[in-house]
Amino acid sequence: MRLPTLRRARSAEPGTIAGVVRLDRRTKRLVGRLRPGDIAVIDHVDLDRVAADSLVAVGVGAVLNAKPSISGRYPNLGPEVLVQAGVPLLDNLGEEVFQQLREGDFVRIEGAGVHRGDTVVATGVRQDAESVAKSMADAREGLSVQLEAFAANTLEYLKQERDLLLDGVGVPDVQTRLNRRHCLIVVRGYDYKADLDVLRPYIREFKPVLIGVDGGADALVEFGYTPDMIVGDMDSVSDDVLRCGAEVVVHAYPDGRAPGLDRVRQLGVSAITFPAAATSEDLALLLADEKGASLIVAVGTHNNLVEFLDKGRAGMSSTFLTRLKVGGKLVDAKGVSRLYRQSLPGSSLLLLILSALAAMAAAVAVSTVGQAYLAVVAEWWDNLMFELTRLF
Repeated sequence: MRLPTLRRARSAEPGTIAGVVRLDRRTKRLVGRLRPGDIAVIDHVDLDRVAADSLVAVGVGAVLNAKPSISGRYPNLGPEVLVQAGVPLLDNLGEEVFQQLREGDFVRIEGAGVHRGDTVVATGVRQDAESVAKSMADAREGLSVQLEAFAANTLEYLKQERDLLLDGVGVPDVQTRLNRRHCLIVVRGYDYKADLDVLRPYIREFKPVLIGVDGGADALVEFGYTPDMIVGDMDSVSDDVLRCGAEVVVHAYPDGRAPGLDRVRQLGVSAITFPAAATSEDLALLLADEKGASLIVAVGTHNNLVEFLDKGRAGMSSTFLTRLKVGGKLVDAKGVSRLYRQSLPGSSLLLLILSALAAMAAAVAVSTVGQAYLAVVAEWWDNLMFELTRLF
């Protein structure tokens, strides 16, 4: 019903974007409700690339942001992703967009205005490739300020979680055996799908402990795997995956409060908590390291300064220190899909088949049963040729 209405709106007024509104102040929570062609209304200052990728993946018709998608604090990557994908982005609409619109409303986007029927409910800034490029250039000029803030946050986190980082104080006991095993930690971050696909042979051969960080657990299930453990605040993992039998570790605040624990318990799933000021992906890394994992393979995690800043929160400083702590046993799989893709050239495939046939022929020739079988085949061939000669 919705898609025909959307097509009529577009054809009636060229340049107009129309669709059904879906609202949520948390972008990653909204993505689960979006359908192709929906208008996403978000409240996301400095839209990061992971959020933008998820919006593009569901085929969103347009994005309305109550906040500036690029505030100028640092060159965040999300708006560029949307613009390059051809998704209209209407920016800095203000708080009134959440007050004026309701879930399921049908709206039109004309220029910089959002219309419901004949009423203009909000007006913002229509972003395009040129405006995003200019904002990104301006943001890069102020990057030094963000670097100083990042360094200060890193030192503050080190003071706060020194015992956890240095001595593993506070890491909970878990039932899943990690000691001397490989661990594959999956975050639903940059390029996680391509990297997981390339890692299939590794998973098949080494059978690592599969740890999903929030939505990373759903990613594992999408690829046909069952996670052994789920770590996170439980705001982006599905109910079905939480019930899959994996051990659940709920990320709690340093004071012990764990908002995600209630949800897990309501599903009838037992869980333990891990209080810390770090991010959920950091907790998964620290847990695997403290419990004796021999190798930690990370998929979709954040591993460079641009990604730390793009995540847009001070807590990312913990990731920097966590990676220093985990050290040499951490192998980051980010981008491995671009470095190596499994492929078998036609010539190699032909050589493999010929080698197999040669090996089979050799085995038959040297065995007693094989020689008897060859004699029967030779006699059959002679009889066939004799009959053909008589006919012609």
